[in-house]
Amino acid sequence: MLKKLDELRFDNRFTRELPADFETDNIRRQVLGACFSRVLPQKVSQPSLVSYAEDVAAELELSKAYCESQQFVEVFSGNKVLAEMDPYATCYGGHQFGNWAGQLGDGRAINLAEVVNSAGKRSVLQLKGAGPTPYSRTADGLAVLRSSVREFLCSESMYHLGVPTTRALSLILTGEHVVRDMFYDGRPKSELGAIVCRVAPSFTRFGSVQIFASRREIDLLQTFVDYTIRTDFPHLGPPSKEVYLQWFEEVCERTITMIVHWQRVGFVHGVMNTDNMSILGLTIDYGPYGWLEDYDPDWTPNTTDASGRRYRFGNQPSIALWNLMQLAQALVPLIEDTKVLEQILANYSQDYEDSYHLMMAQKLGFEHLVGEEDVVLIKDLHAVLQVTETDMTIFFRKLADIGDDVNELDENLISPLMDAYYLPEELTGDNKEKIVNWLRRYITRLAKEGVNKQQRQEKMNAVNPKYVLRNYLAQQAIELAEQGDYSRVNELLVLLRNPYDEQVGKEEFAKKRPEWARHKPGCSMLSCSS
Repeated sequence: MLKKLDELRFDNRFTRELPADFETDNIRRQVLGACFSRVLPQKVSQPSLVSYAEDVAAELELSKAYCESQQFVEVFSGNKVLAEMDPYATCYGGHQFGNWAGQLGDGRAINLAEVVNSAGKRSVLQLKGAGPTPYSRTADGLAVLRSSVREFLCSESMYHLGVPTTRALSLILTGEHVVRDMFYDGRPKSELGAIVCRVAPSFTRFGSVQIFASRREIDLLQTFVDYTIRTDFPHLGPPSKEVYLQWFEEVCERTITMIVHWQRVGFVHGVMNTDNMSILGLTIDYGPYGWLEDYDPDWTPNTTDASGRRYRFGNQPSIALWNLMQLAQALVPLIEDTKVLEQILANYSQDYEDSYHLMMAQKLGFEHLVGEEDVVLIKDLHAVLQVTETDMTIFFRKLADIGDDVNELDENLISPLMDAYYLPEELTGDNKEKIVNWLRRYITRLAKEGVNKQQRQEKMNAVNPKYVLRNYLAQQAIELAEQGDYSRVNELLVLLRNPYDEQVGKEEFAKKRPEWARHKPGCSMLSCSS
């Protein structure tokens, strides 16, 4: 039976079992000897609902009527705190762009409560943009509609793509204005304020462990890791040195799974700092992310990373390993034997490669890779995708339509892929020959699968999406929302629930990036500003 929020089962285990900040005033400071600080959301003047995700609400067991009620708006704008809630912000640190940044923490996120549904699934309800906390440093703890639309839509898009992710329940306008300098170039402007309610079993990050190790608060480190294992990894059994190692190994496995999915759909996170890495292997903190449109492994959507490109698409697997190394270092005081940690990390590259090759096999319609020839075929495909500007999503989706006659004329062979090319006039001479030669090798390999074209199309279309949240689509939704028109936000929310399906009348959302969006702010490069 679907309910109102105050009828749910609340179980605020985090604040009940972990040490709290002794200081109760909401002032910026270093928080020592504690895992969290209790803090209330900042009240706003005129909250109004932009959108909510019906399937997230249903999983929480909230009724549609309640989600469309005024109390829902009041609670998820931070204006009303229910008696069963115990709002708090967590303490964590992190490496930012490879450098230790010390204490960071929930600077603009406030966890309202933990609820447990009838199936026993735990969910933390977190408001992003609900005001300052002790961890806000020099910031105001707020968020703007621009970034909130992107987080709301992308969280749900990623979930339905099958990518491990945090979810988003609601998007609410605050009625306030927030000043932001979008590209940190000295041109601040006033923007509409907004709040997203994020939902996840846990928002614990690598940096949540790192902060205690960095301060040599070893007792607190152990308390926190033990709590995390008991709460989020209960299948591992009671905490012990052996279980710590099993836990770290599982974090590595979950991280690999997440990164492989990012590479599968062409998602670039943009800010893979250790404070943005979930111990559950969930995509977390949707800031200056982007979808790889032109297949360019060196592309990053983040203006802050434009020179070094540390977090570029092709570097995401190795950055994940680097981040895991920092987590391992934080666990040394508990495990002491660094050799075992080193061995787990040593397995990462092979484990990732195995998972990546299986994923690529599925994208190409193979059951699995067979021998070195298949590995070379994939390697050569990466080169083919860069012969000319090629839309990654469209290319793989249309690849399922390739015929099975290796002797087909060049023009007929490449014809199904033409929608994927931004500069079709470049498909001449050597460029065309490289693509066609690869296609013939691919068709020859497909013949070994022993499945007909229809069966192959069904398999490939189940892993190669037709619809993704292209950067320009998100920007169009933002611009309309800023004018009070939320229709595109809600249209995209519905569309992206079925990203692998052919959807009648929605072809415009599957087209490649228009030329006007190539260098438009919000469509190509973004910043961490929100």
